[in-house]
Amino acid sequence: MKFSIARLCGGQALMAVSVDPMDIDMDAAAERIASEGLPIQSKDDQMIVYQWNGMETTLYRPGKVMFFPLSDKAECIRFATEILEKYQ
Repeated sequence: MKFSIARLCGGQALMAVSVDPMDIDMDAAAERIASEGLPIQSKDDQMIVYQWNGMETTLYRPGKVMFFPLSDKAECIRFATEILEKYQ
């Protein structure tokens, strides 16, 4: 997977944006997240906010993943790849 990376929240958060178009099934992703025992903070048809690996993680329908707090771009890509491969 290829990503572009955006730095957000004054550099305290990173967002990985998939270069390839995606359309994640948010209901199926939420079921999988919940089945893994990860607490979901909010969910709608465009995004899921949940706790993962000690971070607030937001999964967006078009294949974006935001991590807060996170500042390492390489980790952002590794984490986003892991999440998108699991939930797409």
